[in-house]
Amino acid sequence: MTKKLLLLFSTLLLASYFSGMSLAAETSPEKLKALIIDGQNNHNWAEVTPVLKEALEQSGRFVVDVATSPAQGQDMSGFKPAFERYDVLVMNYTGDSWPEATRRAFERYVDGGGGLSVVHAGNNAFPDWPEYNKMIGIGGWGGRNEKSGPYLYWEDGRAVRDHSPGHGGGHGPQWAYLIEVRDAEHPITQGLPKQFRHCEDELYERLRGPAENVKILATAFADPAKNGSGRHEPQLLAIDYGKGKVFQIGTGHAGKQCKSVSFIVPFLRGTEWAATGRVTIPVPDDMPDAVAPKFRD
Repeated sequence: MTKKLLLLFSTLLLASYFSGMSLAAETSPEKLKALIIDGQNNHNWAEVTPVLKEALEQSGRFVVDVATSPAQGQDMSGFKPAFERYDVLVMNYTGDSWPEATRRAFERYVDGGGGLSVVHAGNNAFPDWPEYNKMIGIGGWGGRNEKSGPYLYWEDGRAVRDHSPGHGGGHGPQWAYLIEVRDAEHPITQGLPKQFRHCEDELYERLRGPAENVKILATAFADPAKNGSGRHEPQLLAIDYGKGKVFQIGTGHAGKQCKSVSFIVPFLRGTEWAATGRVTIPVPDDMPDAVAPKFRD
C-alpha cells in the first residue's frame, strides 16, 4: 500500500470514528441533575435516601446530590438548597417548616418549570403550606380534613373528588397488594403491565387536598379485610403546577420496599417525567406481573 493510500485510509478511519462519537453524543441524553431532600421524616429517611440515590444513578439517567436539613427542633434558618441548579427535586422529607425564603424559592422553582418527585411520606409534609399542597395534589395526616380539600379516589372507571368530612390519611397493616394502571397512555405508565404485584407495604388511603390538575395513573384497592377504606386509592399521580410537573408515588415505606421493582420502575420513570415531560427509561424485563413481587439487591 502506497503512503498516499495509507494516509487516505487512516483519514477515513478517523473520520468514521469521530462521526460515531458525535452520533453517540447526539443520541445519548445528557444526565439529569436530581436533588434528594431529607433530614426529617416520620419514616427512616436515612435508610431510604441511599436506596433512592442508588436507583437513580444506576438507571444511567441521573446524577444525584442530597440536601439534608437540620434535625427536628433545630435552627432551620440556614437551610437554603440551591433548587435552581437541578432538573428535579425528590422529596424524602416531612418535618419542621422551612424558612419563608426557602419556601418561596421552592415555589418559584416548580412554578417556573422545575420537576418534583414526592416519595411516600413526602405527601405528609407541610399541611399548612397551601402551595405545597397544590403541588402534591393530595396528602395525609398533619391535621388534614375537609378544609384541606376533597378525598380523591377511583370508582366506576373515573376519578372521584369526594367532599365528605373526615380526616386525611390512613393505612392498614403492610401487605402485598395489587397495583392497577388506570391511565395506560401517560408516559410514566405507558408499557407497564395493567396490573402488577407490589411487596408488603403501607397502602396509603383517604388522602385529600386541593386535587387540582391531577391525573390518577394507578391505584390499589384498600381491602376492608386489611382495615382499608374499601376504595381504589391513588398510588401513582401526575400533577401540573404552573410550568412544572410533579410526580407522586404512594409506595416506598422503607429501604426494603424501595428495592422492590414495583417501586423502582414507576419511581424512575415518574422522576424522569417530572424533570423533562418525557420518559426514556424502559420497562425492564424483571417488571413483576400480578402474581408475585420482585426485588433487586
